[in-house]
This record gives sequence, structure tokens and C-alpha cells, in this order.
Amino acid sequence: MEVIYSLIPGMTFFGLIMVAVLIWAVRKGQYEDMEGNASRILLDDDEDAMLTKQPEEAAKQKDMPSGGKQ
Repeated sequence: MEVIYSLIPGMTFFGLIMVAVLIWAVRKGQYEDMEGNASRILLDDDEDAMLTKQPEEAAKQKDMPSGGKQ
């Protein structure tokens, strides 16, 4: 029974700290975009790389004297 007298204030203090951490996280925006990273990982980055590479290849082909064929 004597242990409860030390556990109750300790767990109350621990609970208040956890509530303070939760409030801090919400104010800092930790829970703003819950779906963004989950959706972003499914996107294919190769398409973006191909789109940025195409104008560079087109410019190289224009500079070649044989009309772009090697």
C-alpha cells in the first residue's frame, strides 16, 4: 500500500509531461500532413527524371550536324 503513495504522483507527473509533449507536437505542425508521405512514397521518380532529361537531349540533337542521328 505504501508503494501506491509514490506511484500515483509519479504517474500523474508522467501523464502531464506526455500531455505537454502532445500539445507541443500539435502546435509545431507534426500532425499537419498525415497522408503526404504515405502517398509520396508511391510516386515514381523516374518519370520526373525522364521529363527533365528530354529537353537536354533535344538540345543535343539540334546541335548535331546530321539532323540528330549519330
